[in-house]
Amino acid sequence: MLKRILYTLLSVLLLSLPWLGGSALTLFVAFVPLLWVEHSLAGQTGRRGKPRRFWPYVVSAFVLWWLATVWWVGYAAVIGVVAATVVGATQMSVVFLVYHAVLRRARRALAWTVLVSGWIAYETLFINGEISFPWLVLGNAFAQDVRLVQWYEWTGALGGSLWVLVTNLLVFEAIRRPRGWRGWAAPALAFVVPAAVSLTMYATYREPERTVRVTVVQPNIDPYYEKFVLKQAEQRGILLSLMAQAPEDVDFIVAPETAIDEDFWEKSIGRAPAIAQFRDFVRERYPSALVVTGANTLRRYPSEREASPTARCNRDSTLWYDIFNSALGIDSSERIGIHHKAKLVIGAEMTPYYSALKKLKFLTVDLGGISGQLGMDSVRRVFASPRGVWGGPAICYEAIYGEYFTEFVRRGAELMFVISNDGWWDDTPGYRYLFAYSRLRAIENRRSIARSANTGRSGFIDQRGDVGETLGWDERGALTAELSLNDRLTFYTRYGDVIGRLAGYVFVLSLLYFMAYRVRRRSHLVE
Repeated sequence: MLKRILYTLLSVLLLSLPWLGGSALTLFVAFVPLLWVEHSLAGQTGRRGKPRRFWPYVVSAFVLWWLATVWWVGYAAVIGVVAATVVGATQMSVVFLVYHAVLRRARRALAWTVLVSGWIAYETLFINGEISFPWLVLGNAFAQDVRLVQWYEWTGALGGSLWVLVTNLLVFEAIRRPRGWRGWAAPALAFVVPAAVSLTMYATYREPERTVRVTVVQPNIDPYYEKFVLKQAEQRGILLSLMAQAPEDVDFIVAPETAIDEDFWEKSIGRAPAIAQFRDFVRERYPSALVVTGANTLRRYPSEREASPTARCNRDSTLWYDIFNSALGIDSSERIGIHHKAKLVIGAEMTPYYSALKKLKFLTVDLGGISGQLGMDSVRRVFASPRGVWGGPAICYEAIYGEYFTEFVRRGAELMFVISNDGWWDDTPGYRYLFAYSRLRAIENRRSIARSANTGRSGFIDQRGDVGETLGWDERGALTAELSLNDRLTFYTRYGDVIGRLAGYVFVLSLLYFMAYRVRRRSHLVE
């Protein structure tokens, strides 16, 4: 038993290292110890003659993996760590236990198919469901090893998950059935061929020659002790002084999420004094530039009947409106571009299945009086600079979602901006990996990315996922770089997570085949 516990802990360590600053290479053998535990329990019985239970090892492994890699969420809300761990570890455990059940009763090839397709189907569900926190998608681990996954422009991050799972199974099989060097040929090829293809793509990729000049600012205003204490005029002054460090011929100036910490009614946003101050700044100093910045915007509805499912109302129900976490595009003209964040943080910005729970809001009084959530938009907006260059403004959490991110590019974005406020999580791996995940989005879409955070890490990423100049934690400043534009659509940009959709079908069909196999076997139709 001690040996199995140690093997389980080894899996936890190997799974966690890529999210704690280590290389993603450990993932290629990370499941092997856990697979060995399952193998060692096969056919064994306990004192009462019942099969030894595998689930305690599985559940422990995945709970510890989640806790080891998302503990930093606790700086903002401890309940977030608990919720992410419970939901994520439960789904992972179910997949592994289904694999265990199939392996005990059917052929190994079918069990492997169930495990690989089930795991990727779970990741797809966690990416697209209302309860969503896809931090530990296996393919995300390569955010710091981008030279190995240049083919993400075809597959997205789920292709990395498939690579990791298949290689683990082949390594385990080579250990389980030793056949000398011949037994290691399959896992070696499974690892080497995709890596070699990626390294070749990395070495030969050339960015288009057309470029723009982009400035990102990092105001470094503490979200806990300064953001809501400093006067708005003082915060705008800090922001404008940093923007003024941009060169005269700059095309885009990018500021963080909610950098303008005021609420603006969208119908009259152009007349708001704070917006007018930024517009005047652009007119006087950078008439050919577009400022991309974050703010909160409000949309009013004529009546409750016309209000959205997420709309709030005032005390006497005479005013219905939505609050959006928005990105604004401000230039020297009167127009204001607005993109509404649609991938919202659970708990802080949205309540899962809110449309249904809203009908039960009389039950929420004792739970804190929840009366609404932020609004969402179904369309990804892109902004055009005065020189006619199109950029997509993803807001913080939106950069984790690969297929969602492609929607900006399909709507014409020639480069991407990511605006964020990473100060909520202090100096932890959280903000580092939020930045790193944008490297994967750059490869998937072959778009340069400029990232502006309130504090954390601001800087530039090229179309191969390489990082340019950056500002680190607790730094205030501005950076400028030349970024290449691209109007080509990759296979992944066009078609999204094909692997995830196929995995769902394969998983369901595999389970149906397994059930049919069991029925036939019980009827003595299968030897």
